Amino acid sequence: MTLRHRNDPDTIRELLNDPGTWVVVGLSTNRQRPAYGVAQWLKHELHKGIIPVHPKAETVHAEQGYASLADIPDQDVKVIDCFVNSDHVGAVVDQAIEHKDRLQIDAIWMQQGVVDTAAAERARKAGLEVVMDTCPRIEWPRVRGEGSAR
Repeated sequence: MTLRHRNDPDTIRELLNDPGTWVVVGLSTNRQRPAYGVAQWLKHELHKGIIPVHPKAETVHAEQGYASLADIPDQDVKVIDCFVNSDHVGAVVDQAIEHKDRLQIDAIWMQQGVVDTAAAERARKAGLEVVMDTCPRIEWPRVRGEGSAR
């Protein structure tokens, strides 16, 4: 029996409020794709560093792109944000686990509609936080609303 994944609101709050860099897997120059708008929002509204990862390794939002997580130079990464379909996210999670220490990865964020409970469990066992089947842009108003005295 597989347990249904539940996102932890504290984890979401911490990831969105942390100034760390987000790797956006599936980010290309295609303005029609959700990854493009969400990455732009992360960079310009939340002031996060972003690193595009896409097979074309395109520069997006003035940020150097890479073909895979393995190609990213050593640096601290807070979140691997996955804009890939559920059938392919397990491979991304496995790459993140493989490069976790080198890139100092803290979390995997699977975008809305991206669900792989086995990959989520592998990530958790490797010491990564996991958020699944939601978008940071959707979660942000909830996070901001919690501190309404601001």
